[in-house]
Amino acid sequence: MKKSSIYGEHSRTIVFLQVVIVALGIAALAAWIRFPMTEGRAVNLDLFSIYWDPVIAYMYVASIPFFVALYQAFKLLEYIGQNKVFSLSSVKALRAIKYCAIAIIAFIVAGVVLLVITQGGSEDLAGPVALGIMTTFVTIVIATAAAVFERTLQSAVDIKSENDLTV
Repeated sequence: MKKSSIYGEHSRTIVFLQVVIVALGIAALAAWIRFPMTEGRAVNLDLFSIYWDPVIAYMYVASIPFFVALYQAFKLLEYIGQNKVFSLSSVKALRAIKYCAIAIIAFIVAGVVLLVITQGGSEDLAGPVALGIMTTFVTIVIATAAAVFERTLQSAVDIKSENDLTV
């Protein structure tokens, strides 16, 4: 009886984490859709022109790796729920998360550099640059953790496949 309750609790935790990932994705998508209409450069633009603004278009393109990473995290949780943690699929999901984090870092750094170049001596750069630095460091931590987990899981998958061949 204890085994079934442990698996049930494990399953509930995974479902909860998947719900959190979906909620995070929906909240981010809602923010990406709503934010350009309320802040900054596009506040006075009409609905059509808002989404053709180069800065906003860059923001949307730069958010693609974020949503891909969320999808990969969701898939990874599915593999864990199916007891396929030590599989190549899990390693591939972690690798994709790592590459998405690296792409996000590149987009943030490029965006901050372009902002500094185009805005030059403006005094209003401190906030966006600080935000870019903070999000870059957070994303570096995520990329590093994904790389470490990927390497560790790859070693475990290799050991498991060697053991499966010897038995």
